[in-house]
Amino acid sequence: MELIFRQVDVFATEPFRGNPLAVIVGADGLSDAQMAQIANWTNLSETTFLLKPTHPDADYRVRIFTPHAELPFAGHPTLGSAYVWRSLGRMVKSDVILQECAAGLIAVHTRGQQLAFAAPPRRRTGPVGQDDLDRALKGLQLMPCDILDAQWADNGPGWMVLRLHTRDDVLAIRPDWSLLKGQKIGAVGAWDPAQEGMEAQFEVRAFVGEGQGWEDPVTGSLNAAIAQWLIESGIAPSRYVASQGTAIGRAGRVFVEQAGGDILIGGDVVPRIVGSLIV
Repeated sequence: MELIFRQVDVFATEPFRGNPLAVIVGADGLSDAQMAQIANWTNLSETTFLLKPTHPDADYRVRIFTPHAELPFAGHPTLGSAYVWRSLGRMVKSDVILQECAAGLIAVHTRGQQLAFAAPPRRRTGPVGQDDLDRALKGLQLMPCDILDAQWADNGPGWMVLRLHTRDDVLAIRPDWSLLKGQKIGAVGAWDPAQEGMEAQFEVRAFVGEGQGWEDPVTGSLNAAIAQWLIESGIAPSRYVASQGTAIGRAGRVFVEQAGGDILIGGDVVPRIVGSLIV
């Protein structure tokens, strides 16, 4: 079986400085086990498989796999998958690309050269309990005084978010991966415009306690949940840019905008590998 394969860079325009995504098109003939094995083999943070939709309004259906598990939703796989689907000349059914995934229908908007998805509803919100917070602080080697707040911001992957005082505080985190097993933690801190400029307003990092543990370069789902929390609480303006990946040599930029009742999470997508996958 020969399938269309694309690898794209999401949330960055500088070559190889965003979050890479593998996309396999026409994957309806693959089994669950084959999808999981391919995603483990690509060894990227996520690999997506595009299939025929089952919902009448959807343009396509996507399944999203990490090297270790399947996700109901993730942000950079949504933008990358929509980009690949559109690049193949597919016709949309409405004025937006409508993606079907395990989390439901996700609208993907075109904003100039960028794509943006509407942040999905969060499955879990509210303050983090003391036991979970203590685990997170130990894993990130932080003290209680280092954070301003901690909230659940779970729109599928299971994110807990810690709000730190500054961008520098976020960049200074040195995780102890042995203590982060089973946790998915985001950290966010504000830029100081006087010292750091106006290119972005917040710095974000994402720590994933799967396998040996790893830091995600640029994370759409996390930024979506953070944006919902920060905008609703008045901490962030209705339009801002988040920087992510700085600590691991990436240059991710996530463009956030409140549009009516939606919060749109946008970014650039650039193709890097074009070819076929032999199964």
